[in-house]
Amino acid sequence: MFAYIKGILEIKTTEYVVIEVNGIGYKIFMSEIAIDELGNIGDNVKIYTYLKVKEDDISLFGFKTQEELRMFELLVSVSGVGAKIAINILANITPSKFAMAVISADIAKLKSLPGIGAKSAQRIILELQDKIDTQEAVIENRKKEKVSGVVEENTKVSEAIAALQVLGYTRKEVEEVLLDMDKSKMSVEEIIKGCLKSLSR
Repeated sequence: MFAYIKGILEIKTTEYVVIEVNGIGYKIFMSEIAIDELGNIGDNVKIYTYLKVKEDDISLFGFKTQEELRMFELLVSVSGVGAKIAINILANITPSKFAMAVISADIAKLKSLPGIGAKSAQRIILELQDKIDTQEAVIENRKKEKVSGVVEENTKVSEAIAALQVLGYTRKEVEEVLLDMDKSKMSVEEIIKGCLKSLSR
C-alpha cells in the first residue's frame, strides 16, 4: 500500500520513529541501527515501508534502502520468522552477506543472528533457495565461459548473480550491471555490493 513515506522526522525512539506528512504522524518500526542513522528531529527523511496487516494489528515497518526492504520481505515469508525477528536480523547483517549465507547454506552464520536457531536457519535456507534454484544456477554457470555471451563467467560472478537473485533481482537486471564492472580483483561480496549500488539508482 505504501512504497515509501517522505516527511519530517518528529519522534525517535529505540524501536520506532514518527514521520509527519501533511499533518499526519506515521508510526514506523525500524531497527535501532537504522533509527540512529536516519537523521535528527526536524529533518526531512525518506523511508521505504512494509505494511503488516493482521486481524488485531496494523503496523508499518521502515527501511533505509530497497535492499533492506527486499530482505525483510524474504524473511517474513519464511515459516516461523515474524516481523520483529526480521527487524532484529536486519540490524545484524547486510543484505549482501545474508544472500551469501543463503546460497552457501551457511547455517552457522544464520544461527549467529538474533532469534534464529538451527531449525530456523535450515528453514530459511530451504525456503529461500526454493524461490530460485540457486545451487543449480551456480553449477550451471560454472560450466559456462560467458553470461549472455558478454559477461566473463567465473565462480565469483556465478555466486554473486545467485545471491542477487535471492534478493529479488532478475538475472537480466544483474547481467546488465555486471557489464560495466571490473570484476577481476573483486570478491564476491564486493561484486554484490557494487551491483546493489547500481541497481538502487
